[in-house]
Amino acid sequence: MARRGSRVNTDEEEVELNMTPMLDVVFILLIFFIVTSVFIKEPGTDTFRPDALTEESLNPSMLVAVTAENEIWINRRVYELAELQPVIEQLLQENPRARATIQGDEGADIGVILDVQDRLLENGIDVTISTLQE
Repeated sequence: MARRGSRVNTDEEEVELNMTPMLDVVFILLIFFIVTSVFIKEPGTDTFRPDALTEESLNPSMLVAVTAENEIWINRRVYELAELQPVIEQLLQENPRARATIQGDEGADIGVILDVQDRLLENGIDVTISTLQE
């Protein structure tokens, strides 16, 4: 009896995996996460905040620090009170739903802290003042 040829193809074909669609998806996901992420603007200085009995955990997108020397720090730079309006407008353009937290030093004048709070509230920014929990 004659042996018939095998039904399995013994010729090896090179199979090549096309990675281009997968790379496209990865780059689209990367761009999506970069665009939708919210970065916190650090004030750039350390303050010694007063103690409080309660503290809420908030996720602000903007931190403003007022030092004991009444310096106003936003995004690692010192500003005068008169210079705050353009800075606040720029931060609002970056994040229209911005929430701010003011970190006032124990030795800072409360009037300066309240003036900063008023400027933020005038621009429609939700403001909290940060303290340390006992």
